[in-house]
Amino acid sequence: MIKVINVVGARPNFMKMAPIIEAMNLKPDRIEHLLVHTGQHYDRKMSKSFFEDLGMPQPDIDLGVGSGSHAEQTARIMVEFEKVCLREHPDLVVVVGDVNSTMACTITAKKLNIRVAHVEAGLRSRDMTMPEEINRLCTDVLCDYLFTTDRYADENLKNEGVPEEKIFFVGNVMIDSLLKHVEQARGMDDVWKKMGVTRGNYAAMTMHRPGNVDNRPVLTDIMGALGKIAAEIPIIFPMHPRTRKMLQEFDLLRLMPPVEEAKGPVSAGIWSTEPLGYLDFLNLNMNSRFILTDSGGLQEETTVLGIPCLTMRPNTERPITVTFGTNIMVGNDPERILAAATDILRGKSKKGEVPPLWDGRAGERIVAIIAGEDWR
Repeated sequence: MIKVINVVGARPNFMKMAPIIEAMNLKPDRIEHLLVHTGQHYDRKMSKSFFEDLGMPQPDIDLGVGSGSHAEQTARIMVEFEKVCLREHPDLVVVVGDVNSTMACTITAKKLNIRVAHVEAGLRSRDMTMPEEINRLCTDVLCDYLFTTDRYADENLKNEGVPEEKIFFVGNVMIDSLLKHVEQARGMDDVWKKMGVTRGNYAAMTMHRPGNVDNRPVLTDIMGALGKIAAEIPIIFPMHPRTRKMLQEFDLLRLMPPVEEAKGPVSAGIWSTEPLGYLDFLNLNMNSRFILTDSGGLQEETTVLGIPCLTMRPNTERPITVTFGTNIMVGNDPERILAAATDILRGKSKKGEVPPLWDGRAGERIVAIIAGEDWR
């Protein structure tokens, strides 16, 4: 029997962990597992509703660390997670993604001589201004199992000197969750209807990265481009709390009224809404004309859904979504954002294909490897 602690801390982690937990539940004679939520995302809209939508069990342990600076949050996670490891004596800790919880729990476990598996290993943006890139690098150099989503990630790890026997190309657990829930989400047409738009005649947007939302001139320029796009097609913007705070501080929030204020069908404009649960968000995205984002996971989901994606970042740790998928990198240059959106509105959408092993079975492969079984 292998005792495993699975760690989540933020919303993207939940979509990645859900298929792993489901696969572990099929091996009760081989794997005993606990779910630890660090509490990095701690309010209902940003956390608990995702557990419900994904059918995940409530966490066995909630560290409740809350917000703070990167150093404060990382330190609190390490202190509290060490207590859990000392009490539970796991054989393996499984971390996913690239948030502070990922790195903090990896370091803590390894200092206690506990093996660690990293799901979504090897992704690289080459941008050291991104906290996530630092988290990825620190995590991967320490881990015993490195589960990758594509061959680019494999090559990154090999070039960094990681032994090949630690690297396992298993596919993408984020896509496992997507494929499992896509039909359920497809039937939830009340989501976009409630927002006063019609299928295929709106754009969906997310934006939260510091490089876009913490700089007034940059954010103002982005909003100028978005305003021109929204004159042709409405933009629905589920707003991250941190983004809302910065928009308010820069006196830009007034440009994005709540969609509830429309009181009926909407046409032009950027319309804000509160953060959505997983199924509602998936429904909104899969019925949109295109998506504007600075997220990582949406680059992958849009590739599988066949929805054009404009990524408002100068780089991506998921280049396969550009080479294989529907993703176009536009940075935060307003002219590039506007030009790419205009192309889509004029019928010049990028066509993509689904990358290898993005087939809904990555979680099964990961758990088979952990259990020491044949996985190919």
